[in-house]
Amino acid sequence: MLQYTIRRIFLGAISALMVSLIVFAILRIAPGDVVDVILGGEDAFYSEETAELLREQLGLNRPLPVQYVTWMRDFFTLQWGTSLVDSKPIWPQIKKKIPLTIELSLLTLGISIILGIPAGIIMALKQDQWADYSIRIFSLLGLSIPNFWIATMIILWGMVYFNWSPRLEYVSIFTNPLENLGMFFWPAFALGTSSMASKARMMRSTMLEVLRQDYIRTAHAKGLRYYTVVYRHAMKNAMLPVITIIGIQAAGILGGSVILETIFLLPGMGQYLVYSLSRWDYPVVQTLVLFFAGWIILTNLLVDLSYGWLDPRIRFD
Repeated sequence: MLQYTIRRIFLGAISALMVSLIVFAILRIAPGDVVDVILGGEDAFYSEETAELLREQLGLNRPLPVQYVTWMRDFFTLQWGTSLVDSKPIWPQIKKKIPLTIELSLLTLGISIILGIPAGIIMALKQDQWADYSIRIFSLLGLSIPNFWIATMIILWGMVYFNWSPRLEYVSIFTNPLENLGMFFWPAFALGTSSMASKARMMRSTMLEVLRQDYIRTAHAKGLRYYTVVYRHAMKNAMLPVITIIGIQAAGILGGSVILETIFLLPGMGQYLVYSLSRWDYPVVQTLVLFFAGWIILTNLLVDLSYGWLDPRIRFD
């Protein structure tokens, strides 16, 4: 187990290094210039000498390898530099936004698990009955409809029929838990529809496969209660593929928050990333992308390590 964990951490570090190189290169070769943003836009009148002086002050005229090494050094020492546009330190800004994005991600994951896994179990136990068909139709809709469209419809229907719109000012969970939940529930629901549906369908498939196994028939023959057979014998073994999906989606939900935070005006890391991209704020964008990549790598590692706890037959070499 220890050797496997060390090997995975090493491979994860290589993956993060590749991500950092790719995002650094893309931001440098993509059209657009942060100097234009600072000096008033592409249509603003300024001399080339002024632009070069500003690039020198910002360190953009240094060799690219020097810029990359400086950024990586600052990232791993949590000295994430300053924004090129407003000259504010990056780490304090991100530190304020991390709890919002994590709250949205955890609420989304919780909704998808609480609704998706029981729905999959019900479909398996009621195979080819009306409950199975009904939930399968809803799960297919959840997989087919983009979450940004669902979010837009939630806001539109709320404004037209219920005189409701997303709150413009963020309310902390410690200040008013109910208002905070009201802010996060609908974006979490919109973000979790597709992951909820995929969990339900996967749980149905794996439960049906497990319920046909010989040891399940043996458990029934021994006189064990139906509840015990389903939830203590079948469900645990059926959860392995679902755990994989949960891990993948836990990482993807953090990335999906970029769109939902923008739509619902939540001041989290996703909205910060979109705002910084529109201003070509290289240090902020690079840092956030690498942060998201590290989250995905860590989540996948934890999911793989959980297999050994769920199924003792699995051994890590």
